[in-house]
Amino acid sequence: MNATTALTPFEILAHYERLSLAHASDTRERMDAPGLWRGIGYRVGPRTLVSEIGEINELLAPPPLTAVPRTQPWLLGVANVRGNLMPVVDFGRFLFGERTQLTDRARLLVVRQGGGSVALLVDEVFGQRTVDAEQRRTAEQEDDPRLSRFAEQRVGEGGQQMAILSMGKLVRAPDFRQAAA
Repeated sequence: MNATTALTPFEILAHYERLSLAHASDTRERMDAPGLWRGIGYRVGPRTLVSEIGEINELLAPPPLTAVPRTQPWLLGVANVRGNLMPVVDFGRFLFGERTQLTDRARLLVVRQGGGSVALLVDEVFGQRTVDAEQRRTAEQEDDPRLSRFAEQRVGEGGQQMAILSMGKLVRAPDFRQAAA
């Protein structure tokens, strides 16, 4: 584009569009690449976990809860989410026996289970994470017995280890399904 040439606003926008398309990201191609696994990363206590993106239906800020008497200490209560009652589980307390603190970063991961959905309170959510075939090939076995029944592998991302946790295994676990005290 010559600086001495007077261009109309439309021509300037068309020029910017051509430049933008010439340098378009290949993000979509990488996301659809074979061997690329996508998940949602989150922290529960001291551990960083990731679950398949299709297993998590929604992320929410914690709403007001109504306590349910005579339940396990990790069942915080039920929440009304758009007219649907949903049990809310303190995921840190369920996994590690340590209560999750309600901070500005705490979130609920909504997961489908047999007759509806359940919300898991986590310390924070990191957003989408991808794991490529090489990371899966070099993954380590999860050695924490509190996690190993739900997470078989740990993968590294930038020096940080993430356990790949199966929400399907979690919601089918007999102790998770039995919240009565």
